[in-house]
Amino acid sequence: MIAADNRRLLDYLRGHTDDMVADLKRLIELESPTSYKPAVDELGRVLAQELRDLGGEVEVISKAEVGDVLRARWNPGPGGVVILSHMDTVWDVGTVAGRPTRVDGDRLHGVGAMDMKGGIVIALWALRALRALDLFPEQPISYMLNSDEETGSLHSAREIEEEAQSHNVVFVTEPPQDGAYKTQRKGVSHYTIRATGRAAHSGADHASGVNAIEEIAHQVLAVEAMTDYEIGTTANVGVISGGTRPNVVPAEARVEINVRAWTKVNQQAIHKRMMSLKAVNPKAAIVVEGGVGVPPFERTPEIAALFKRAQALAAEMGIRLEEGRTGGGSDGNKTAALGVPTLDGMGMVGEGGHAVTEYGEISSMPERAAIMAAMLREAL
Repeated sequence: MIAADNRRLLDYLRGHTDDMVADLKRLIELESPTSYKPAVDELGRVLAQELRDLGGEVEVISKAEVGDVLRARWNPGPGGVVILSHMDTVWDVGTVAGRPTRVDGDRLHGVGAMDMKGGIVIALWALRALRALDLFPEQPISYMLNSDEETGSLHSAREIEEEAQSHNVVFVTEPPQDGAYKTQRKGVSHYTIRATGRAAHSGADHASGVNAIEEIAHQVLAVEAMTDYEIGTTANVGVISGGTRPNVVPAEARVEINVRAWTKVNQQAIHKRMMSLKAVNPKAAIVVEGGVGVPPFERTPEIAALFKRAQALAAEMGIRLEEGRTGGGSDGNKTAALGVPTLDGMGMVGEGGHAVTEYGEISSMPERAAIMAAMLREAL
């Protein structure tokens, strides 16, 4: 009976593919860059009403610096599932006018289509299908839509973590890109190294100068040497600056560094190495600042089992579902690090996130919505 009901869900959703496309186009046109609160809040008002129409108890959590956060609940209480999506995009207001949404076969091209307006549509239609077919589960379901994921969820992390800790599992509607659900993501750390030397005339008094750029060059080589592809840890010097004029020995220089690691152990190991860096030139000085920004999303037995169940339900509906991992972080890193089993990459399949080539695969929306709806019916 369960398998038959899940196939009904898939049939229903495939029958509403055109409606899902129309909804996605509408959400894309409601542009919502992280940095422009009024636009994100307008999208939030539209989504809040849709969630109320689906029977959710909606709370708007006010934020001063970024868009307000939405939380909708069905069957409120501990346990059950949290669905996580983000409303913000990397695209400024006005981008859609220059790059209007278009459909080319199975591809819907549009800014934020895949990342992640498509994921929002998938979650909404999973809930809608369960309502329409009288299959809505009795377990608690919470749907959180945050407003600053693209800048690290700094203003919404507390609400996300608190909600996750009161539930059993978390589903994240980030795009899978390669089609695979994500059961592992790298953690992210950020560092800045500042070198201080002594300024001097490059011709008349060069010997008395202490070149900060030379010192920072030593540090760049030391940091890049921390990359270890065998364990998947990377240390990338992404920004470098220093000096004032070519005829002045530079007194200051700095670099900005991004570190990625699969495990907390490896993340902490490279953190210790980073913080133990010393100046090579005894006349120069360096200061290392920064640390862990996002903890790794590690694949646990519970997360593996959660994926296997999703894969089995997908197979029953004739859908092939693969498991994967990625070096990019998401809100799933936060919830998985708390020990809450998390499935990520449950959104719209596509390519070109954050790029002018972004598109989502239309056929993936009803399929991914059906898998999510089937998973929401499980006693997780």
